[in-house]
Amino acid sequence: MTRERTHFLFLNIGHFLDHLFTLIFATVAALALTREWGMSYEQLVYYATPGFVAFGLFSLPAGWLADRWSRHGMMAVFFIGIGIASIVTAYARQPLEIAFALLLLGVFAAIYHPVGLAMVVEGAAKSGTGMAIGINGVWGNLGVGSAALITGFLIDNAGWRAAFVLPGVISVLIGIAYARFMWPEIKAGSPKIAPAAQAQGVSPATAPGRMARNALLRLTVIIFFTTAISSLVFQSTTFALPKVFAERLGGIAGSATLVGWLAFIVFAIASGAQIVVGKLLDTLGPRTVFMGAAILQVVFFALMPGLSDWTALAVALGFMLGAFGQIPINDYMIGRMAKSELRASIYGVRYVISFLVLGAALPMIGWVHGHWGFDTLFMLLSGVAAVIFAAVSMLPRKLPDNVVGGAAAAAKA
Repeated sequence: MTRERTHFLFLNIGHFLDHLFTLIFATVAALALTREWGMSYEQLVYYATPGFVAFGLFSLPAGWLADRWSRHGMMAVFFIGIGIASIVTAYARQPLEIAFALLLLGVFAAIYHPVGLAMVVEGAAKSGTGMAIGINGVWGNLGVGSAALITGFLIDNAGWRAAFVLPGVISVLIGIAYARFMWPEIKAGSPKIAPAAQAQGVSPATAPGRMARNALLRLTVIIFFTTAISSLVFQSTTFALPKVFAERLGGIAGSATLVGWLAFIVFAIASGAQIVVGKLLDTLGPRTVFMGAAILQVVFFALMPGLSDWTALAVALGFMLGAFGQIPINDYMIGRMAKSELRASIYGVRYVISFLVLGAALPMIGWVHGHWGFDTLFMLLSGVAAVIFAAVSMLPRKLPDNVVGGAAAAAKA
């Protein structure tokens, strides 16, 4: 295996672990703490909110520091830091302690997306940007699915604390291996940012004349607007699915392990959509692919209310195909359009938006579930997917290169 392929493998493992760690608590809350701590699911969800807010807010400083210090160094910090934070979470004895531990975990989890994706795009020249992001996305979504599977298994066989400790130890060991493997690159640091690019966020060769000012601003607004609302769909479904399955699949899943297995199967199959989407992005472009993913969600979310057991499982797979399939699209657009040495910082902005939305989504999930149940949530998400479809229909058929970050400069021209 070449050095580049080994590094890509490390980045994919990092994406897997990032989503695994951030969703361990979702299964622990649904299947263990409601019994052990005598609290409702709605009450427990609120204690996860600070961690997901940190997951978003700290993306921006993580990307900024990576661009100015070392992307490889930040990845080593990610592996080791998130592992230690997960181990700390296992020692929580009451809700406030677990909220603080999840906050710490969220700070380290914030590193991956702006830093790891910037390096994935940087190394994607041969395989194609869409395909590289799609493959990386599959690893992340397998982490989403494995969170329910691994956590459910450990709850049944070793207790919920082991679900935090075991992955934490593994991540620390991977971090040490990564630091040793990439030590020359860590010492070298990240590429230096040219003064003009640092001031404007865009290369000197990128002139506002390459796109009409209004078109550039429209494109930027669409990218970040769809980032926000598509994140609401993705985060709501991935966080709530173990609880949805625990409620709806009682006839086919009678234990935490079986709920975890079914959630993993749905996540694993749905994650394959990212490979297809990655290939289509390189051939059809983001507008057509994004509209298709949105329509899939509109239909299957609208079908879900009132269903149970096998029918609910099949429809859940349908809307998760759409939810997972849409995730690489904004990353693809930013990766194509962002200047290389500022890419981590721009991804940082993207993930601040994404995970701040998640911080808002968790209270919404608890509130909607507590008052009306998940049927209402599914209808709301169907409406949100319709808004996504309307927004992405205004995207241009072909993207320009190296213009993201220049919207402010274009607006002032």
